[in-house]
Amino acid sequence: MSARLSRGAHSVAGQVFALQALIVVLLITAAALALVFQARYDSQRDARNRSLAAAEAFAHAPGLPEALLSPDPTAALQPLAEAARRASGLDFIAVMDLRGVRYTDSRPELIGKRASDISRAVAGESFTQVFRGQPSDAVRAVVPVRNADGDIIGLVATGIEVENVTHAVEGQLPLLVGATATGLLLGTAGSALVSRRLLRQTRGLGAAEMTRMNEHHEAVLHAVREGVLIIGNDQRLILANDEARRLLDLPEDAEERAVGDLGLDPRTTELLASGRVVTDHVHLAGDRLLAVNVRPTMAYAGRPAGRVVTLRDSTELASLSGRAEVARSRLQLLYDAGVRIGTTLDVARTAEELSEVAVPRFADFVTVELLEPVLRGGEPSGTGVYTEMRRAAISGIRTDSPLQPVGDLIRFEVPTAPMAAALDAGHAVLAADLNAAMGWRAQDSQGTRTALDYGLHSLISVPLQARGVVLGMANFWRADTPEPFDGEDLSFAEELGARAAVSIDNARRFTREHSMAVTLQRSLLPRVLPDLSAVEVAYRYLPATAGVGGDWFDVIQLPGARVALVVGDVVGHGVHAAATMGRLRTAVHNFSTLDLPPDELLGHLDELISRIDQDEAGGWLVDGDANAHASGDGSGAAGEDPEPGAAAGRTSAVTGATCLYAVYDPVSGRCRMASAGHPGPALIRPDGRVEFPELPAGIPLGVGGMPFEAVDFEVPEGSRLVLFTDGLVEGRDRDFDTGLRLLADTLSRPGRSPDEAASDVLDTLLFPVPSDDIALLIADTRRLEADRIAEWEVPGEPSAVSRVRNAGSAQLVEWGLEDLAFPVELILSELVTNAIRYGSAPVRVRLLRDRSLICEVSDGSSTSPHLRYAATTDEGGRGLFLVAQYAERWGTRYTDRGKVIWAQLPLTGGAEPQPPAPLDLDALEDMAW
Repeated sequence: MSARLSRGAHSVAGQVFALQALIVVLLITAAALALVFQARYDSQRDARNRSLAAAEAFAHAPGLPEALLSPDPTAALQPLAEAARRASGLDFIAVMDLRGVRYTDSRPELIGKRASDISRAVAGESFTQVFRGQPSDAVRAVVPVRNADGDIIGLVATGIEVENVTHAVEGQLPLLVGATATGLLLGTAGSALVSRRLLRQTRGLGAAEMTRMNEHHEAVLHAVREGVLIIGNDQRLILANDEARRLLDLPEDAEERAVGDLGLDPRTTELLASGRVVTDHVHLAGDRLLAVNVRPTMAYAGRPAGRVVTLRDSTELASLSGRAEVARSRLQLLYDAGVRIGTTLDVARTAEELSEVAVPRFADFVTVELLEPVLRGGEPSGTGVYTEMRRAAISGIRTDSPLQPVGDLIRFEVPTAPMAAALDAGHAVLAADLNAAMGWRAQDSQGTRTALDYGLHSLISVPLQARGVVLGMANFWRADTPEPFDGEDLSFAEELGARAAVSIDNARRFTREHSMAVTLQRSLLPRVLPDLSAVEVAYRYLPATAGVGGDWFDVIQLPGARVALVVGDVVGHGVHAAATMGRLRTAVHNFSTLDLPPDELLGHLDELISRIDQDEAGGWLVDGDANAHASGDGSGAAGEDPEPGAAAGRTSAVTGATCLYAVYDPVSGRCRMASAGHPGPALIRPDGRVEFPELPAGIPLGVGGMPFEAVDFEVPEGSRLVLFTDGLVEGRDRDFDTGLRLLADTLSRPGRSPDEAASDVLDTLLFPVPSDDIALLIADTRRLEADRIAEWEVPGEPSAVSRVRNAGSAQLVEWGLEDLAFPVELILSELVTNAIRYGSAPVRVRLLRDRSLICEVSDGSSTSPHLRYAATTDEGGRGLFLVAQYAERWGTRYTDRGKVIWAQLPLTGGAEPQPPAPLDLDALEDMAW
């Protein structure tokens, strides 16, 4: 409430109210004072008139002269005077002689006393006056008394005391005060009503605010780009803003003139004078197309309603809207280009995306030419004159283009041709009219004549440059679009070409790195897998779309007809991931020659990686982040690494590497495996059931600090082991568990060979655009037949050596391997003798006939013999030397309860097994794309 009062007090209405109230108070006060003075004046005048009339009447009363001449005038006149005084309402009637001595008076004590200031009456003049003096102030009249002869014989004085006159006026004061108060209330109330209505109309605005609002109103009214007319009911123009004057070309004195006298065309005059309501009525006024709106105004204060007319120049609006739409479409096209160009890391496809995105929204035909080194992923020369390029892409609104097809060599031999000029200047060149482009026409007169006849009429040539190096050329052509290219199109084409050049350069660099990575990968992946009796193997390796990476697989032959199955994963892609994979695979091969259990092998591998990370601060491995520009994330132009090899100096760890190592023994049918952060295998039993054996996941390689744990389980004969990397089952749109379920469903199909099963798995689980490498290894396990195994328990006495030697010879005869009898007897003699002499019970001998003959002697001791050269005087030390000379391979492996010394000899009987064909890495590479 206080805020409203404050606002009202400071508003125009409040100021008007205060001024009106002040005026009312002043006027009513002045009127009241005037009334008071008028009442006093009237009272005095009335007193004068009454006094004079009474004095004249008494002075001319019959018998007064005789009474004055009587011996006792007082006795004769006092009663008469008192009666007359009371009858006339006067305060006194005094009869005096010519000296002013009173004969009569209303106060007896004054009789006989002399009155003053009567000289005028003595002189014969009747007068009235306000007498001030003794005995009291009074309004009196003095009249001379004349005898029959006209002589003045006495005086009559009558009057009313001033105090009584004042009392008469004071008697009127309540009425005057009441009237004044009533007038004041009525004036104030009227002012309040006026101010209240003014307050509503001015909305509480002050004078400064109303002035500012009026200024704003004037500014907006005359600055707005819409014509405004206010027309009264008498068809006269009341107001027209500047835009209305411009649109209708109104004269300066248009306001207050009739609509018909404004000099407008008849149709416009009729529309303005008709008074009908219209909305967005399109009206032709001169050479302008106006959008007209007419609305009636509300009647106010008895005035008839008029109308308001608004005018918009739709011709200018259409032009502005057209330019705005072109700008918006260009921005949208640039946005689309950023999204659509560079979706792959393929140079040719990126060029095609540039040509496709600009047709037909910008050009009717687009051709893209690239330098030969760029197409192959090479580095273009930074300087020089470019006279020829290979056409990499062409797109158009029609297929029957007169332009040279993809694959043709495009030459720029005329320096004044737009293409050559753009390459020379380093910026886009516009040929608005191809008919006048003599340099272009001179380059190929027959071809350009055909192009002109086809309808090509305008061209923009843009050099594709990235990092200050020219990669190629983009040409934008117009044929069916009648408007030629202009300067704004030139700027847009240059911006579009600059964006595309970055994507092409990224694709070029990726192509080069990909080629290097493929070459390195081919040298590091297994080129030949061993042909083993223990397993029948099928494999698949597919690099991600970003290029080859760090996934690998391996099948390693171990002593005792055993086989090691390995899969691993190094995070990242490119040369460094492939190099890391090669080092890890080599390390696994080296550790496998020691015939270590899986958990110990992973422990040594982890220790090796940790030592390398500590010793090499620069690092020989760059993890996945170092090759983020080739991550295959679909961003295309996201990578800006200087060069693929530049990342090699960065410090990095190998903690992104995982590995699964499994050893299968076809003699016992058992499998022992351990994992370093890698997913476990799938086991498909002979009845088709798919299981995923529980396997401690372990920590990734290079973390260190925790030992690895191995599990040992039996593999039923005819079972299948499937090892894989997580890229097979996991992706952006599929979690790991879902992938495992799909893998299990696929592997459960009966009657499929390992190779067929591998194809089924890829058909089911392979992503359209794989984001990670995939390594898949499927191994059908086999058991070594019992008739290929011979075992003997050896007593701990020297005489048992000959019995074992004889038993071994007999077994060789049974197997048809008589040619091996001598070396086998020699090996068995030496190994069994050493076991009895230096080892501990139990001592066992086992012969295995696989693709080679394997002799194994085990005992309960963990001591291992060492090969050495015996001196000429030594009595011993030549046994192992002889074993090494006759055996193809020999070695020692440790078991939970001792050791096994083995020797392997090639079979001389039967056909030699054919070596397996080398891996076709080209075919594997093709399958990835």
